[in-house]
Amino acid sequence: MMHGRVQAGQTVDGFLIGELIHQGGMSTLRKVTRPDIDRPILMKVPKIQEGMDAAAIVSFEMEQMILPRVTGVHVPKFFAAGDFSVQPYIVMESIGGNTLLHKLDQLPLPYEEVAAIGAKVATAIRDLHRQHVIHFDVKPSNIMFRPTGEAVLIDFGLSRHDQLPDLMAEEFRIPYGTGPYLAPEQILGVRKDPRSDLFALGVLLYFFSTGIRPFGDPKGKGQLHKRLWRDPVPPRKLRADYPPWLQEIVLRCLEVDPSRRHPSGGQLSFDLSHPDQVKLTARSERLRRDPWTTAIKRRFNPHTEEPVVRNAASAMQVSTAPIVAVAVDLSGGSEALAEALRETVQRGLERLPDARFAIVNVLKQHRIALDQKLDEDGQNKHLMRLVELRHWAQKLDVAAHRISFHVLESPDPAAAILDYAETNDVDQIVLGARTNSMLRTILGSVSAEVAARAPCTVTVVRPRRQLAGTETAAPGDA
Repeated sequence: MMHGRVQAGQTVDGFLIGELIHQGGMSTLRKVTRPDIDRPILMKVPKIQEGMDAAAIVSFEMEQMILPRVTGVHVPKFFAAGDFSVQPYIVMESIGGNTLLHKLDQLPLPYEEVAAIGAKVATAIRDLHRQHVIHFDVKPSNIMFRPTGEAVLIDFGLSRHDQLPDLMAEEFRIPYGTGPYLAPEQILGVRKDPRSDLFALGVLLYFFSTGIRPFGDPKGKGQLHKRLWRDPVPPRKLRADYPPWLQEIVLRCLEVDPSRRHPSGGQLSFDLSHPDQVKLTARSERLRRDPWTTAIKRRFNPHTEEPVVRNAASAMQVSTAPIVAVAVDLSGGSEALAEALRETVQRGLERLPDARFAIVNVLKQHRIALDQKLDEDGQNKHLMRLVELRHWAQKLDVAAHRISFHVLESPDPAAAILDYAETNDVDQIVLGARTNSMLRTILGSVSAEVAARAPCTVTVVRPRRQLAGTETAAPGDA
């Protein structure tokens, strides 16, 4: 059973739960110990409660996927993770000390201190990118420092590993992140370019050196989109003694087009560490924002400033590596159909060794009435569906990196499946036919609607009738 909370004195998977050290909106952090681990460690536990945003569940799952795959001094060492079906958690190294949040009441900081902080953070970003991870939430509260001086990036709930499924992009249509630090391409829904992290670091450098956020604290889509066409006030306008080399670096980080930013965290770190070697351009001397005529032109001709995103992975799907969405009905229908669907998926896994399979279920919502997040037993419905999907797929012989699980919330299952396929460039949809003829007559056929409207190939699976005591899967028509 999932608890969603732990208490001091409990033991969870051998970890003795200790003092609560942080309580956020979506998770808690507690000190824990285990006899075989001789360093300070923390347990992060998501809050499972009524009203919990589905994105919080998915982001915790992303962190569970990514943190075990990154190593080195710039990330917390991973020790263990708990399954959602019992008690979800992450146990990681305790870095100690404070995040950069404690610096906010000291702003603006001396320029040399800002540059030193930025160089260390840029080095950490470079190391993360070399491990195929884009952080996507670089901000003061997610940056710590080891006693030996290295910057440590924490909280990978919004991150992307380019060799793993990007669940945040696949399941949600809105950009997730921290408003003041979101890069323009993130606002447009693009999660492919590592230089998004350099934009966020540029925001931090501007803020720490002037005491003012370059784009304020935006509320809502309109204010976020403003940074696509309206440039920030040059730092030298705010502080007359602002070094030209630092303004050159900061404004380069804040370019709308990623291709005009530093090409890597390593080069950004080098510039911050060697101000005398920074190549100065017109950016370094600016004292005014672009005139309104230029800003308005950008506003109403956005294609002139369209961000050019470097491919983190090929945008072209090849025939041997399709994306296959498998829509699974968990409402207690025919086990024969469930088995037929699994057999179809298994054949696909064997036939297409590079294919990626997304196992999808739709949690049906009311169109008007307010939906409850918890079931009668107090369990989070979204989480329980996620656990059920994983249980459904246990019989499949598949490597973890080739399969992912998605719970979509919608009053219209067919529309949800179609939207998922359209948004994620799905090459094939596989789903089971409704077996109860009366239900099909009354409710209509989801498979028929998907087959009629899908932007890709659709395979509808039915179980064969039993012959000589056996039952095998067969594709069927909607």
